[in-house]
Amino acid sequence: MAYFGTTAAGETVEKITLSAGDLSVAILSWGAVIQSVRLKGIPHDLTLGSETLAEYEGDLRYHGSIIAPVVNRLTDAQAPLHDQTLNFQVNFNGQHTLHSGDAGTQLKVWNLIHATETECLLALTLPHNEGGFPGTRRITALFQIAAPASLRLTITTTTDADTILNATNHSYWNLDGTADFTGHSLQINADHYLPATPEFIPTGEIRPTTDMFDFRKSKPIGPNTPDLDNCFCLSQAQQPLRDVLTLTGQSGTEMTVATTEPGIQIYDCRHDHYKGLAIEAQGWPDAPNKPGFPAITLRANETLTQITEWRFTKPA
Repeated sequence: MAYFGTTAAGETVEKITLSAGDLSVAILSWGAVIQSVRLKGIPHDLTLGSETLAEYEGDLRYHGSIIAPVVNRLTDAQAPLHDQTLNFQVNFNGQHTLHSGDAGTQLKVWNLIHATETECLLALTLPHNEGGFPGTRRITALFQIAAPASLRLTITTTTDADTILNATNHSYWNLDGTADFTGHSLQINADHYLPATPEFIPTGEIRPTTDMFDFRKSKPIGPNTPDLDNCFCLSQAQQPLRDVLTLTGQSGTEMTVATTEPGIQIYDCRHDHYKGLAIEAQGWPDAPNKPGFPAITLRANETLTQITEWRFTKPA
């Protein structure tokens, strides 16, 4: 564990380095960020990050972080819950909520509970009604690394009142260390995806993965081929941990993603010159506002456990 920086508010941020086999991963207590992923024999980082805390407080606030309580957009900055309407901060296009607004866990210093060479546990308590989200919620993030080269993240959340919850890790990946992800190939085990409006909000349609959006077999991707800010539908509910996606760099470096989650959002980083590909295992976005989407309600005194695992292999 090492000092990483001090926030604008004066809070100390730590950097925890985990290592096993061929893999070394750095985690920050700011935002529970995956700051660095290094594979032995590969001369560059596999994820987009920074050595400067101020960047994470600014333009990189979504890079590598855990975003909760609700990732992605909520239409009109609201959501139904039972017989009430929850209202949230408007922080996207003057109308919607993005990534839970200022209440998002990506903007907080998490508490480091314990750390060893191969795992660390971070935790946060979110106050009742912060940002409009009900319930005093306890969120923990357990990062575990194992040989030869795998990283597992277990996000566990409890609440004392019914609430909505859709957490994810929001890392950007570029397995070649190049200026953008041109030359990568992508494979996703999804028969359907969610088309989106020009504001990047799901239309409500669940569309078969055909043509440009059919990644059931691995195929090359690049900027604008196609434009990607869409959720790919893996299931209608959580499942036992299973492989769902493979990203392969032009170099042959490969990352396989396994998750328990019913969806995986892919975003092409168009805001920053397509430097990497965001791969976010999560529930379907804007689910409370979309009839037919799997619910993201977490009931009082229940526990939600979300697991995502990344496995890395070097070129043959």
